[in-house]
Amino acid sequence: MKNKRRINLTLTYILLIILSIVWLFPIVWVVLTSFRSETGAYVPYIIPKSFTLDNYVKLFNNSSFPFAQWFWNTLIVATATTIISTFITVAMAYSLSRIKFKHRNGFLKLALVLNMFPGFMSMIAVYYILKAFNLTQALFALVLVYSAGAALGFYIAKGFFDTIPYSLDESAMIDGATRKDIFFKITLPLSKPIIVYTALTAFIGPWIDFIFAKVILGDATSKYTVAIGLFAMLEQDTINEWFRSFAAASVLIAIPITLLFIYMQKYYVEGVTSGSVK
Repeated sequence: MKNKRRINLTLTYILLIILSIVWLFPIVWVVLTSFRSETGAYVPYIIPKSFTLDNYVKLFNNSSFPFAQWFWNTLIVATATTIISTFITVAMAYSLSRIKFKHRNGFLKLALVLNMFPGFMSMIAVYYILKAFNLTQALFALVLVYSAGAALGFYIAKGFFDTIPYSLDESAMIDGATRKDIFFKITLPLSKPIIVYTALTAFIGPWIDFIFAKVILGDATSKYTVAIGLFAMLEQDTINEWFRSFAAASVLIAIPITLLFIYMQKYYVEGVTSGSVK
């Protein structure tokens, strides 16, 4: 029996190792390609014959693809969207979880149905609405579009708020606490995990989106986000020259998301083990 368990455990570890290699291989390949000095888009080997930092330097010293400006544009849009979307989502989720009002169930059903339709179905309508207000080819328009759909993304956060016992609110009310006190001093400290999750998803959305950004920004190159800019590097007439710099840019744009996740993870753990109930 023990030998059978050991064999199963060994096979499990082997499977996990294989899956880890499969998952890590594309990442390692992109990183190695970003340091490759040999020209051309693709080569018949993985490890470069020689390494260089010129691919990174080229990103910031050219006029054709202003990567630094694109990176800054994306950071502005993602940060603004994260703040607005997180506030809207948490406020909606808390209200629908804790406050009973007329037609509440009907609204929840309507929101569930609307969430079944992909956002890009409204792309043309959104574009013409923005055009009517002269907001196309502007970063502010991207923030509006990304934040506007945040209110319908409350279901996961609402489910989390539902798990917090309502008896905590009632006990606080008996002690004289207001709704504001309950929300900021009891509910929010217990809700760090879902707030972190909401903030991360809100930040990643603008960072990787291509469709809405391309439609709204059009040919305004200086307003491009990194997703549009990097795609432009892979055009048929530019891919051979810019593919290595494309890989370098891919590494750079992964850094903020990785650092954000590592930094926010401690708040996720803190939220799970929080002693706010006391």
